[in-house]
Amino acid sequence: MAQQVKHKKLVQKIMKRHPDQFREILKNPEKYRVQILYTQIDRDAQNDPHFTSYTYRVDPKEYFYPASTVKLPAAALALEKLNELDVPGLDKEAPMRIDSAYAGQSAVQTDSSARNNLPSIAHYIKKVLLVSDNDAYNRLYEFLGQEQLNEGLHEKGFEDVRLSHRLSIFLSPDENSHTNPMTFYRGDSTLYSQPMLFNAHPKPSPLKEVFLGKGYYKDGKLVNEPMDFSAKNYISVEVLQGILKSILFPEAVPAEQRFNLTPEDYAFLYKYMSMLPRESDYPAYDPQEYPDSYVKFLMFGNGKERLPENIRIFNKIGDAYGFMIDNAYIVDFENKVEFMLTAVIYVDEDQIFNDDKALYEEVGFPFMKNLGQAFYKYELDRKKEHLPDLSRFKFTY
Repeated sequence: MAQQVKHKKLVQKIMKRHPDQFREILKNPEKYRVQILYTQIDRDAQNDPHFTSYTYRVDPKEYFYPASTVKLPAAALALEKLNELDVPGLDKEAPMRIDSAYAGQSAVQTDSSARNNLPSIAHYIKKVLLVSDNDAYNRLYEFLGQEQLNEGLHEKGFEDVRLSHRLSIFLSPDENSHTNPMTFYRGDSTLYSQPMLFNAHPKPSPLKEVFLGKGYYKDGKLVNEPMDFSAKNYISVEVLQGILKSILFPEAVPAEQRFNLTPEDYAFLYKYMSMLPRESDYPAYDPQEYPDSYVKFLMFGNGKERLPENIRIFNKIGDAYGFMIDNAYIVDFENKVEFMLTAVIYVDEDQIFNDDKALYEEVGFPFMKNLGQAFYKYELDRKKEHLPDLSRFKFTY
């Protein structure tokens, strides 16, 4: 389906309706490095979706650190790789053994949070989508290999992206370009063995140089110069939402932009993108530590209350280095509301990275909550010729 992109001031208009919440940010959007991409979805008589997008300060050249939002493409590409390997018996549930063969690598043989105590691609994807587990992402990164992780997206036309490193462990570029050997098996039978992969020619980032802030802490010492993000992960707002759209509405994007996934793969992704931590048995999560809003920034911030039954959010968030991002498809089954919203805000006001002073609680979470609520209210009132049939996104959790 064709998508229109409009730069009209609709996003500002909606925010201006809530001056108490957004006045400060609208007054100084450069300081907060805000980017917002809002996409309306209108159905025709056949329930086919048609998309109209509105942007606010969306600019692929304005860098933000994507943090955990990179985990969604990794999950989709891992399922795609399994399909393309096409090995009998090798599926997302197959147990895997991850070995260590290079500096910085760590081995894995068991996973106590899995029903059978064994790691698998399915289990790592669940952990990535349910609570944004960093180690689980690193294992998907290692299964794909750095080259395939990037090429798999570039081949689909998602050019403004470069995924160069594992998360939460600090390895050299050379160590990140080497990924662990691993074996998939059932009982005593080996299904597939993957040697250590090495990306000999990592592509440079589409953004040549990125220096941010005034200083940063390294090894407990303050370095009084901007921090270099040039070699860190990069992905644009449009690519983030493009990947989300390709996963949720594969029939509505060009064939070359689709992931090679089965209907079962799509249902698996949808279910765990929208499942709440308390609804999961394996892995199991303590609702006190992981409330419903844990990875649902838009609309719910960091609230502790239960989410309404009629609302589901299919999304992937990220927060690190003072950046907060949410990339979401928001659905209200009762009121027949659906829309996509991708938003970035930067809340490290002292411009010193790694000093634990970013204003996530004071600025980031309220912004995300209020933004989601503002667009949801707008959508509740928006007239539609055909109400959507949203049954494909309904699951028993």
